[in-house]
Amino acid sequence: MKIFTASQLYEADKITIQKQQISSAELMERAAVEIFNWLHRRMQGAQVKIHLFCGIGNNGGDGLALARHLWEHGYNIEVNVVSYSDRRSEDFLINLKRLKERKIWPNFLQEGSEHPIIGRDDIIVDAIFGIGLNREPDPWVADIMSHLNNSEAFIVSIDIASGLYLDRAVDNDRAVVKADFILSIQAPKLVFFLPQTGVFCPQWAVLDIGMDKDYLLATETDYELVTKHEALGWYKPRARFTHKGSFGHSLIVGGSYGKIGAVILSSKASLVSGSGLVTAFVPKCGYTPLQSAAPEIMLYTDVNEEVITEISYDIEPDAIGIGIGIGTKKETAKALESLLDRYSGPIVIDADGLNILSGEKSILKKLPPRAVLTPHPGELKRLVGSWDNDFEKLEKVKDFSKQHDCILVLKDAYTIVVYRDKGYVNSSGNAGMATAGSGDVLTGMITGLLAQGYEPLTASRMAVYLHGKAGDLASQQTGEEALTAGGIIENIGQAYLDLLMIPETGDEDENENGEK
Repeated sequence: MKIFTASQLYEADKITIQKQQISSAELMERAAVEIFNWLHRRMQGAQVKIHLFCGIGNNGGDGLALARHLWEHGYNIEVNVVSYSDRRSEDFLINLKRLKERKIWPNFLQEGSEHPIIGRDDIIVDAIFGIGLNREPDPWVADIMSHLNNSEAFIVSIDIASGLYLDRAVDNDRAVVKADFILSIQAPKLVFFLPQTGVFCPQWAVLDIGMDKDYLLATETDYELVTKHEALGWYKPRARFTHKGSFGHSLIVGGSYGKIGAVILSSKASLVSGSGLVTAFVPKCGYTPLQSAAPEIMLYTDVNEEVITEISYDIEPDAIGIGIGIGTKKETAKALESLLDRYSGPIVIDADGLNILSGEKSILKKLPPRAVLTPHPGELKRLVGSWDNDFEKLEKVKDFSKQHDCILVLKDAYTIVVYRDKGYVNSSGNAGMATAGSGDVLTGMITGLLAQGYEPLTASRMAVYLHGKAGDLASQQTGEEALTAGGIIENIGQAYLDLLMIPETGDEDENENGEK
């Protein structure tokens, strides 16, 4: 699912109006009808007070059109217009006239106006600003936003939470509506998925208003949302007449004294993800734990008892995953560098492997093409440097990816896979996956898919999706608090089955769009 910029969405509006020979007011009416239908399906005529706060642009026009439909269906509404400018959009004025024709008189809020009284059991519809906001709201408008946030009422924002920009961080958190739910027109917005702005967008759904399909399909975007639909398109079904050698040999390198569990988790995940063979390379202290915990895994050990000092093997791995639990001792760093000197195949580098790269930047030059790096935020900062906001972070990551021809998997609440100038936002996963070993599992899964012949970018995107889906399925059994990395591994198979399952209704799409 594509994530469009503001300029692309405005162009989609323009082309839709031209090709479908409709007016902009008619397109606005489509949006209002879809928003009304979404609310009506959930409220079923309930006489909860609905406070609509509308700006004086097209987002406000959506709100006024929605107010008309709510009134015509007997809902208890109050309409407030936030008059932050003397200029009104044409479609806003059209819908304001339609309201007045029905004897619906909005409250016009200006600087110095008293704030409307809102009950904690009421509903607020936020239509103050849309996607075109380009400056911080005036202080008196920010006061209204704070009033809405402090009301404890349930807030539904139209298209985007008012006060957010589409392409940069917010200037003032106080000048942003903290929506409970966002009804995003036609496509999701990048700000839904970034830590600094996503806190204002906890849940969302996309409403299709029939914009021109040709334009939407043909337009290239900098970011895409990976859902079940995309992941299914990457899946490679297995042929009947195959054997374990047909699905690749993964080599998982890692571990140090006290951290052998990371290799056990990663090796198991690689195997369960479909790698035909998995071999682990660990210090000598890992021999008995690995042989006991994972009898399917073959094993090499270092000459050193507690850390890895020299990585030697006589197999031909199809992919290597390295770094989990490995430590950052000098001899281990040299072993990683030596491996990169002689190995040029698919590789995943995680955890202390990344910390070694950060400390010895010269090793970065030895990465094979399209190496996969899987940093959490702290590891990423050590790799690319600090940033002031999430947008700057993404630009730094893109520059790093281009400089070193590598794929970065930015692990977070919404994991983003970045290769060169393109980012892929994952839709699956939950907060319970913020648990020890979860990243080790992901490293094993990516390695397992690489070993099976998935190209690096596809392997990264698909593994991240399946990893999140396995976590979602596991949390349904345990709850988020009790979710463990082992539980994620146990549900990788179910994640594959879910991927291949065709939903009987349209509910799956809505859930993928943010209603979790």
